[in-house]
Amino acid sequence: MFDFRPADDVSVFERYRQLCEAADALTQGERDPIANMANVAALLWKFLPDLNWAGFYRMVEDHGARELVLGPFIGRPACIRIALGRGVCGAAAQLGETQRVEDVHQFPGHIPCDAASRSELVVPVLRNGAVIAVIDLDSPSPARFNDEDAKGLERLAAFLGERI
Repeated sequence: MFDFRPADDVSVFERYRQLCEAADALTQGERDPIANMANVAALLWKFLPDLNWAGFYRMVEDHGARELVLGPFIGRPACIRIALGRGVCGAAAQLGETQRVEDVHQFPGHIPCDAASRSELVVPVLRNGAVIAVIDLDSPSPARFNDEDAKGLERLAAFLGERI
């Protein structure tokens, strides 16, 4: 039985280092992408304070069209499908770039799945240079996420590209 939890009173950098270490341990050798996303969503929820949603959207091709489809998450029910370029997740997937939004209500095309969400951090997960998923974090606090959060989540996404 694993009891992954962050150490008390650590820096943001150290919190993400511990998160990545736990995610590496849980996903190493496991080939099922859904199982790995589910465990990582649970770790995100446990390791990162002040969240109201944490999880994944997967890139899916359906009848020649690519879109994001809801993956494992923790939080309130969410939008199931997101078009590329729509909302924060769609922008991250289309551009292949991290999106850190201090006030989601000011983001053009924001998709209000949870009215309590105020800020958002979305990081694309790449495999062979292509977006295969995005990691999405929402917070009820404005400007919850900073550059350290973005860099920490990008480190996580970098090795998940081969595990989901």
